[in-house]
Amino acid sequence: MMEEAIATYREEASELLAELETSLLDLEETPDDNDLINRVFRAMHTIKGSGAMFGFDEIASFTHEVETVFDMVRNGKMTVTKRLLDLTLKSRDHISYLLSCPLGEAVDRSDGDEIIAGLRQLVPQIELPQKGSTEVPAINLPAVSEDELANESTWRIRFRPASNILMCGTSPISLINELRGLGTAHVVAQFDEIPPLDEIVGENCYIYWDIILTTTRGQDAIKDVFIFVEDDCEIKIELIDKSGLIDKEEGYKKLGDILVERGDLSPVEMQKVLMLQKRFGELLVEQGIVSPEKVQSALIEQQHVKSVRKERSEAPQQEAAASIRVPAERLDQLINLVGEMVTVQAHLSQVSMAGGDATFIAISEEVERLTNELRDTALNIRMLPIGSTFSKFKRLVRDLSSELGKEIEMETFGAETELDKTVIEKLNDPLVHIIRNSIDHGIEMPEARKAAGKTSHGTVYLGAEHSGDSVLVTIRDDGAGLDRDRIRAKAVERGLISATAEVSDREIYAQIFAPGFSTAEKVTSVSGRGVGMDVVKRGIDGLRGSIGVDSTRGSGTTITLKIPLTLAIIDSLLVKIGKDHFVLPLASVEECIELTREDVNNSHGRNLANVRGAIIPYIPLRQHFLMADQRPEIEQIVIADIHGTKVGFVVDHVVGEHQTVIKSLGKMYRDVKGVSGATILGDGTVALILDMGVLLHSIEKLEHAAV
Repeated sequence: MMEEAIATYREEASELLAELETSLLDLEETPDDNDLINRVFRAMHTIKGSGAMFGFDEIASFTHEVETVFDMVRNGKMTVTKRLLDLTLKSRDHISYLLSCPLGEAVDRSDGDEIIAGLRQLVPQIELPQKGSTEVPAINLPAVSEDELANESTWRIRFRPASNILMCGTSPISLINELRGLGTAHVVAQFDEIPPLDEIVGENCYIYWDIILTTTRGQDAIKDVFIFVEDDCEIKIELIDKSGLIDKEEGYKKLGDILVERGDLSPVEMQKVLMLQKRFGELLVEQGIVSPEKVQSALIEQQHVKSVRKERSEAPQQEAAASIRVPAERLDQLINLVGEMVTVQAHLSQVSMAGGDATFIAISEEVERLTNELRDTALNIRMLPIGSTFSKFKRLVRDLSSELGKEIEMETFGAETELDKTVIEKLNDPLVHIIRNSIDHGIEMPEARKAAGKTSHGTVYLGAEHSGDSVLVTIRDDGAGLDRDRIRAKAVERGLISATAEVSDREIYAQIFAPGFSTAEKVTSVSGRGVGMDVVKRGIDGLRGSIGVDSTRGSGTTITLKIPLTLAIIDSLLVKIGKDHFVLPLASVEECIELTREDVNNSHGRNLANVRGAIIPYIPLRQHFLMADQRPEIEQIVIADIHGTKVGFVVDHVVGEHQTVIKSLGKMYRDVKGVSGATILGDGTVALILDMGVLLHSIEKLEHAAV
């Protein structure tokens, strides 16, 4: 059980760190946003409190230092500066490192110590309240969600430890800090029981504390904090407010009533003081009836509850949405089972249609409808907003621009666009390489930008939008653009294109994705080795996606990635060559036309088809796969759009649209060019899924080699 709890903490802490990074980067743009400051504080507070609970003491102690600084920011004692954000982002990275370390093993504290030293240099000297003062600083409570507001309660706790508690090895401060981890707490120490100096025993504890705590955890969680000391200490826990149900009037109890409830003041003494026309708290202190600390504690309770109630009244009343955490492996298993069900349903449809029984056909159609709904629901469960990936790149742009001495901003759009979680994970590396290239090669130095009549700071745009059953991811910069002539010269030098060949801009720009291709004059820590864009091409091909590049010299470059929504089940076109079935992804298919023997003869041995006046090249798949069966009199050309180029694939017959459950190939067949996977048809036979982009590239290489 403990191992599961630790694994859950690691997972939740990773999510909090991602949220923390996003909040810090947003805070850099709007440093006065109190909501963002509270989000940073809450993330730190939760990481610290849960870390201490599960034995991550290094994380708890380090995070406490950072949390303390942001508590001062939250209370208006510090301002958000670039230096503070730099150190806090480094803190986030250090916490991530500590989270990855095996529990109980020694860790490298050097980075953490350096960060803490930097944070302490930023902390201003705070003036402590003078003794006897009853003035209470303003209380700023962190914002909480509607779900938390519905269940939170405010408790008054008096913790009077036994005088020998320190001798027993228990730290009262640790217990109080544990209480802070339960919610929003305000603590006031009481000193009225400290004896004269000559009577003090150094090992004894004479201080006790009043704590006002607002939490959603309930009384049992509070009692658990004191579970090991409750027999030796005086602990008083009182509920003073619960979700606005107690004392529903707008105000809260008066100062005298609070002190009487606590037992710090008798009703008779309160009436005597009320006869005097002065501020109640000041009179109590002047006459020595109650100590300044107790008055301050009562005032803090009063203001604490008022602040909580104000926040409740301003919060929009919305119905809580229930959610549960499910391991990714279970979702993958669900998708696999749904895939098997789609295959069985296809078999059922085939058998029912062959039998001709009307009742059987009706049942089959109903099963098909339910299967389709189940498939769509299961796939939607795995859908995540792509914005969860976008947030990572803001940090990348910030760090790289600082490293290269450039001024670069990042703007995003379409963050709510959803993709399969597996696609999002595999999209991360290609996006990193593209953005790094945009920053290093695309965006100019500030001086060069000014000389070109641009603003000193450049911008990288990253966005996504739906397009049919795919998503278009766009990365655009306003930098120098691609040098067409230089790319062409490099491609000719490497033998990628002929020196006399007439090629389009799109074809020239596509050369940047060739392995080892680079026009950089020197290798930097960011780029220049000709590796990055090759990784991009292979990564996008692995997702069955495509890449388009457009660039204007001096104005910038736009790279568009077309990615399928999911990798598990796709819409496809089922075709047949001889006795074998093949599958073509429907997203790239535009139309199907006939190819007769007369059409073949008219092309004089060249694989070209005249489609409404346009000449389109085609690939005869029977010939490409060396299939020896007799060609039919009339064949079919499936015309597809591959990376902006129209090309046809010749097959014997087009069977029709098909729901394809993608199955990976065995180890022996993984490197077969032009085949990306397989699927099982309704009759149990296997159909290969063709990778049309790879097939086209293979043919182009063969033709180039022949030339």
